[in-house]
Formats: sequence, structure tokens, C-alpha cells
Amino acid sequence: MSESFPGAVPELPVGNIARAAVYYEKCLGFHWDWGTNDIGQVSKGECRLFLTDDSFREGTSTRAPEVISINLNSKAEVDALHEAWNNSGARIVSDPESKPWNLHEFTAMDLDGNLFRVFYDFDWELPDRGGRVDDTAEREAARATA
Repeated sequence: MSESFPGAVPELPVGNIARAAVYYEKCLGFHWDWGTNDIGQVSKGECRLFLTDDSFREGTSTRAPEVISINLNSKAEVDALHEAWNNSGARIVSDPESKPWNLHEFTAMDLDGNLFRVFYDFDWELPDRGGRVDDTAEREAARATA
């Protein structure tokens, strides 16, 4: 089997597909590809998201908000996307900050409470690999007992 694997397409619960898709277009810079009832799709570059309403999910899941993580290529890209989303009226939950776990990140939210955690992992840039604990032995032990 090939090691190549396509990107995941998360399904986000929304109250109204058209209302959500317009927010994604206007505030987050996505393209509304298709769908107005039950299920729709928005995309930006290689990122695709399904938006599903209550009728699509009837009896299959709750409406708990989802968290989508978006991994960018630099701190500058994180800061630039934050500025763009902030300027377009996106709901910003937290501003960009370099965290102790070596991610430079910010969080935004859609109209239905779904969260976007936009980050850059700068661990590899640090001379000591950022001080993360080497958990290789623990991971190997977990594999052996699984």
C-alpha cells in the first residue's frame, strides 16, 4: 500500500448551510463550492470542509463544536492569516502567541462555535528541539501492548 494519503475532509455541524457558507466566504476567505441544504462544501487551496445541518445529521451525531487545526509554514503566515481574518470580520478567540508547547498559534470561531486553531510548529527550529520530552520508549511500549 502506498504511503501517500489524501487530506481529511472534516464535517462541521452548522445551523444553516447558506449562512455558514457566506461567513466562510466573507470572513475566512473560503470558496462556497456547492450545497444549500443538508450538506455543502467550502474550500480554500487544498483545504475542503463539509458543512452539515441538523437534517443531514439527524440521529447520527450531536452538534458539539469541532476543532479544526490548520498547520501553516511559518510564524509570519500565522500572523498574516490572523490579520486577514481579523480585518474581514472573523470571530477571533485568541491572538497569535508562541506557546510553551512550541506552537505559534491563534484561534478563530465560526458562527456555530466551531474552532479553527491556526498554528506553526517551530519546535524543529530550536537548538535543543524545544525541550520536548523524548517519549520514544513510551510510544514503543504502547505499541508492544496494543
